Amino acid sequence: MAGAAGNPARGSTEGRAFRRVVLKLSGEVLAGEDKQGINVKIIRGLAEEIRDIHREGVEMAIVIGGGNIFRGVKAASDGMDRAIGDYMGMMATVINGLALQDFLEKEGLTTRLQTAIEIKSVAEPFIRRKAIRHLEKKRIVILSGGTGNPYFTTDTTAALRAVEINADVIFKATKVDGVYDSDPVKNPQAKRYRSLSFQDALQKQLKVMDSTAFSLCLDNKMPIQVFDMGKEGNLKKAVRGEAIGTLITAAGESVFYE
Repeated sequence: MAGAAGNPARGSTEGRAFRRVVLKLSGEVLAGEDKQGINVKIIRGLAEEIRDIHREGVEMAIVIGGGNIFRGVKAASDGMDRAIGDYMGMMATVINGLALQDFLEKEGLTTRLQTAIEIKSVAEPFIRRKAIRHLEKKRIVILSGGTGNPYFTTDTTAALRAVEINADVIFKATKVDGVYDSDPVKNPQAKRYRSLSFQDALQKQLKVMDSTAFSLCLDNKMPIQVFDMGKEGNLKKAVRGEAIGTLITAAGESVFYE
């Protein structure tokens, strides 16, 4: 699906606004400094930023994690059955989705919460054509419940849904300000990429997303922009195509910040 009038084709984005985006939020972003649970100040500020972006006409789907409530992988390492732990993690994403929906609607936005696990009382089931129609009607679609299957991360959910709804880009909003050539915690001399090609990310084994999610993006030429969600205004800058964080594309060059 083509972008808005005057927008470039997928993968060529600098200086241009996106028409339809998938925002991938980790559960940890909602917790903020609390580490666990939902920080009301954080989620309110996030809702306000999304409101401002929505006013600019951007269609937004949000894939939300659940790590602030429950992590299936951690539970599995402690002895819980992995599939059970992952289903519990998917339920945690629904809780986060409900919280985000509430705060978005307090900002006057029309939303739809969809889930890959059927919970009729609180959310619609994920149906691709219905999700696209909601976006076309300028509703914000919150996608919870992961893929509906264990052993897949919410990174994979974001990649899958972005391809399904013909998004222009995935915004991977995290607690880090981009992708580095080495671990900046261990190496003070680590350099941050401004742009990065899928090929270089693979060759250098840079951890952008899990391998399944990254392969989906690579095969479908779906750009990924990684940036720090904690810095006010970053989401708006990303939507406008400004150079923040790291943009990974199929045809892009790998360039460091000076």
